[in-house]
Amino acid sequence: MKTKIIRWHIQLGKLALPLVLSGSLFSVQHAAQADTNRLIIQDGNNALSNEQARQEKEQWDNTRRLRNKVDTRVEKEFDKTDRAFDTRDACNESLNVNAYWENSTLRCLDRRTGRPVTP
Repeated sequence: MKTKIIRWHIQLGKLALPLVLSGSLFSVQHAAQADTNRLIIQDGNNALSNEQARQEKEQWDNTRRLRNKVDTRVEKEFDKTDRAFDTRDACNESLNVNAYWENSTLRCLDRRTGRPVTP
């Protein structure tokens, strides 16, 4: 009877040993997985710096595009004002006595009809 119990304990030990070992391995893996917040830079080139450089380039391109739009708008406004000065001078020097310059619309108009006049 004792030999049966001893054999049973030995077999139980053989079955329990792999379970205990696998349990200890899993606990070691969890500890190893918990510490993964290290950044390894190889040759000064990594995915994080590449992504950051891509985002900065995209932002620079967008800013540049916006600056070009603003510059174009300012240039158009300047050209419009410049043409208005030339048209005003021509309207005031016109031989047409019914022509007058309207400041609010920046146009040369006819006094009788209110329609634009070519000075």
